[in-house]
Amino acid sequence: MVMSAGSFDKNSISWQFQQMGRWVQEWFELQFSNTPDLPTGAAPNWPLETIFWIVTIAIVAWLSWYLVLFMQALLQNLNASQPWVESQRTKPKDNLPVSGWLRQAQAFQRQGNYAQACRALYMAMLQRLDDTKQVPQQASRTDGEYLQAVQTLSQPTPYQVLISTHEQVCFDDNTAISSATFERCQQAYREIETQ
Repeated sequence: MVMSAGSFDKNSISWQFQQMGRWVQEWFELQFSNTPDLPTGAAPNWPLETIFWIVTIAIVAWLSWYLVLFMQALLQNLNASQPWVESQRTKPKDNLPVSGWLRQAQAFQRQGNYAQACRALYMAMLQRLDDTKQVPQQASRTDGEYLQAVQTLSQPTPYQVLISTHEQVCFDDNTAISSATFERCQQAYREIETQ
């Protein structure tokens, strides 16, 4: 079908899109025609307020961060100026000299409390290892770690006896420590003293 120069199609897709665009434009004009006009020359306040709050929050965050860093440095300096704080963290609570632990072992033996007597011999052994700087005492060290550490010593067997007995005392609730076990621990400690 050929169209003459004077005729055109009034229902094409492009014409429908034009009409829809015109309708949407008129609808927007109608919706916003009742809003008051903004005064010319006066800028809205919200961008300035937004910038103000962003800058304020950034400054507060920056100051807070530096306050945290300052407090950490202050606490480190306080801890460094008070060496007893560090020693309290690394030394066990019941830090006695070797002679004190041996006296406790004898007292517990006389009372028939062989488990605590063996524990006192164990603590005397740990203190002796620390005093001689063979194995520095650390509160966080386990019996297994002490067993590994004493393997490097010339005669590890007496140490192993005391450590394994200590494990029994601490972790085997059903195991009663006999006088014979205490005698074995006492003999092991005597061997340690002769080294």
